[in-house]
Amino acid sequence: MQQAFDFCDESDAVYQLMSRISDDDYDLPTQFKGWTFNNVIGHLHVWNYAADISLKDGEEWKDFANNALKFLGSGGTINEFEQTIIKGKKGRELLDLWKNYYTDMTERFAIADPKKRVKWMGPDMSARSSISARHMETWAHAQELYDTLGEDRINEDRIKNIVVIGNNTFKWCFTVHKRTLHSETPYLNLISPSGKVWEFNNPTNENKIEGLAEEFCQVVTQVRNIKDVDLKIQGDIASEWMSIAQCFAGGAEQPPKVGTRKKVPGGIGSAITEVFKDY
Repeated sequence: MQQAFDFCDESDAVYQLMSRISDDDYDLPTQFKGWTFNNVIGHLHVWNYAADISLKDGEEWKDFANNALKFLGSGGTINEFEQTIIKGKKGRELLDLWKNYYTDMTERFAIADPKKRVKWMGPDMSARSSISARHMETWAHAQELYDTLGEDRINEDRIKNIVVIGNNTFKWCFTVHKRTLHSETPYLNLISPSGKVWEFNNPTNENKIEGLAEEFCQVVTQVRNIKDVDLKIQGDIASEWMSIAQCFAGGAEQPPKVGTRKKVPGGIGSAITEVFKDY
């Protein structure tokens, strides 16, 4: 599956970013709920592991899912649960654990039947959807790393996988936010990082979204508020969608407040002050 290699390439880009910083920098908080770099890499590793064992259809997945639900149901946090898997690893040791694992799991997903049904914490999904979701989450959580480090992000056309997920979860957004459902997804006319035009849905729809694919991805993954990007929105349904968009599972989540997710001026030197100034 090409999606497996896209996931690996995205992960490699993040690895290159993170390999340049010191172990102490991994304790820096980000603009995502104050999670540290260690929290982000640990989170990506644990749920990569979960997706990988779900591909095997074994007891290992059942044990993982049951343990996760029991832990979270008893009041534990997601980061605390992830520590039961990571077992105290942090910094470069954690980064290398994550890299070695995602590299190996890429090979398994690359040769898997794309249509194979796999388990997840919510509904079952195809193997293709599973690895695409890992790509999406890797891309989304990486944004807080780039922002905190003050780095400009250079995207590639592999983000089309994330655009597809964002488009496919149109009805899900209205369902999870308990809004009136709409039968037709707005027309998308997006410019890829390489300059290609990506079109989705009926171009005659009066509800339209036009602009950079990167910014569409930022909104549907909730790493930017719709008012912080330059997407052109036409129609009430399209506007409502972008105000509540979330292409990930779980309960209803609100987009970040306007101006709270952005590149930190000066990078890691001023990161802590910038992250917590509005708390």
